[in-house]
Amino acid sequence: MVTTTYQVRGMTCGHCVNAVSAEVGGLTGVEKVQVDLEAGRLTVTSQHPMEIEAVRAAVDEAGYDLVDAGPTSRPRPA
Repeated sequence: MVTTTYQVRGMTCGHCVNAVSAEVGGLTGVEKVQVDLEAGRLTVTSQHPMEIEAVRAAVDEAGYDLVDAGPTSRPRPA
């Protein structure tokens, strides 16, 4: 498993959190999605490293912006 953290711009409420969680959670290989509204942080746990463009498209579909800075990834212990 791989856990990757992204910055998301434009989220302001619980609806935002739900929208981003639903879109990103629907991507192939995603096991878990956590959204920290206050920090504007999206954490994705997946079977393999996610393609940033797939994550960007999902966040965009939800109506928000993935910040251009690259993701921070860390492998999860088995």
